[in-house]
Amino acid sequence: MPSVFRPNTSQYYLTMDKNESGNGAHPVMPELLAPAGTFEKLVTAIHYGADAVYLGGPQFSLRARAGNFSPEAMAEAVAYAQARGVKVYVTLNILAHNRDLAGLDGYLHSLRDLGVNGLIIADPGLLTRAARLVPELALHLSTQANVTNYAAASFWRKQGASRLNLARELSLSEIGEIRGRVDGELEVFVHGSLCISYSGRCMLSSYMTGRDANQGDCAHPCRYSYALTEEKRPGQYFPVEEDERGTYIFNSKDLCLLERLPELMASGVNSLKIEGRMKSIFYVGGVVRIYRAALDYLAALPAAAWHDPAAIALPAIFRTEIAKIGTRGATENFIDNRPGGGEMIYDASREPQNVLPVAVIREGGEEPLVEARNVLKTGDLIEYMAPGIEVMAVTVVAMRSEKGEELTRANPGNRVFLTTEPSLSTGAVNGMLRRQEADG
Repeated sequence: MPSVFRPNTSQYYLTMDKNESGNGAHPVMPELLAPAGTFEKLVTAIHYGADAVYLGGPQFSLRARAGNFSPEAMAEAVAYAQARGVKVYVTLNILAHNRDLAGLDGYLHSLRDLGVNGLIIADPGLLTRAARLVPELALHLSTQANVTNYAAASFWRKQGASRLNLARELSLSEIGEIRGRVDGELEVFVHGSLCISYSGRCMLSSYMTGRDANQGDCAHPCRYSYALTEEKRPGQYFPVEEDERGTYIFNSKDLCLLERLPELMASGVNSLKIEGRMKSIFYVGGVVRIYRAALDYLAALPAAAWHDPAAIALPAIFRTEIAKIGTRGATENFIDNRPGGGEMIYDASREPQNVLPVAVIREGGEEPLVEARNVLKTGDLIEYMAPGIEVMAVTVVAMRSEKGEELTRANPGNRVFLTTEPSLSTGAVNGMLRRQEADG
């Protein structure tokens, strides 16, 4: 049974499971769901502890410019993930027009035959068709469907949706009330970019560039810098705010609910979703790593801690680590109250970042083979991001090419063997390395 929410209060009554650690009663651990815009991102997300990944094919996906998966690549991705106990959900979350329905039936059958674990759908026509043609597959309702209340949630459950990705515009108390009134699985976004429009259903890109966000081709005009003009003064630009760099009037900070995980768990949420199919492997791996470590930390707490979930605080290292992920700043969005101007970033497209990803481990050993992603030099102090929250600092004392040539510098794309002090012999394949820049 789900957690029960008492209306008109902020109190949650946890459904407790006995876990094997002997700590006693705990809320059920939610799934950690990560983006997989490419096969490399899928591998990285799984390496750092994702329980499930979501990805798109060449059709019906809201990320048309991500490295979407061909049928052959999707088959490889499903096999790789499921061999490691990780579920794969496929996005069919466009708002479809008549022309989009061509090929739908064949695509649904192909996904069923691949053995994917579920489909993420926003359009009621697509969802109804999928429920009829591939009843074997779990149907997850996309956040694009705007579920903001328990009546809407109940409606979609009756249409065959087994999981509801709730709208981003909900508070913690609203999530709890939906949980108390509706069965089925609930999913919430906990980290990543926020659209300025309601639940991401934006027309700005279509009007300004001809690229339809609701068809998966958003040009992200909410991240542009804007100025005011007057029709009789062509060429004269008036800043909306007094800032020589212009103003980013639609540019929201990024969602970060890391420190609210205990309350979300207590509310009975089944899946925690990270946004980012268009982001780098360092973003995907870095965020998954931190949220995985946070969930593992919370799972190990004694039962007594869960009498007051709001009082549970993660150790400071979690805040330190999440701040090292390149973002536009952090907001908790609607989780307590409606966000205001303080939840926007007006003077730049993103915040300065002084932590630089430098390499990915491709082969382990005393002198691991790494693939450089930024310039790497002998003498650099770098950090190995192991699964978990801790990092290991090492100094690069020597490098050599795959041909055995001694090097002092590796450029992006180069593959080199590293000699470090202390040794990186414990570094795992697909693990990431980063460097702290002096002044950002």
